[in-house]
Amino acid sequence: MIHAPLRLAVMTILAGVREADFVFLRDSTGATDGNLSTHLQKLEEAKYVRVVKAFEDRKPKTRFTLTAVGRQAYAVYIEALQEYIKVSKQAK
Repeated sequence: MIHAPLRLAVMTILAGVREADFVFLRDSTGATDGNLSTHLQKLEEAKYVRVVKAFEDRKPKTRFTLTAVGRQAYAVYIEALQEYIKVSKQAK
């Protein structure tokens, strides 16, 4: 689930902040609105991301946070990557 580059970017950003809005995620990743929306929906369906929609100054604002499940999945993913890197360095 996390391995797709855009999803990994979103998870990494959200792991470092309390929350992020859609515009921040879009601008930080360089993704298009549609592509980002699709990947965020997949992360939400996996229960990795929580979505909160509200109005701010009469404008819709969508914010995203990692869930506990998402934080755990991200931690496991990063540990696996670190292990792959360690093993590949030892193989040389």
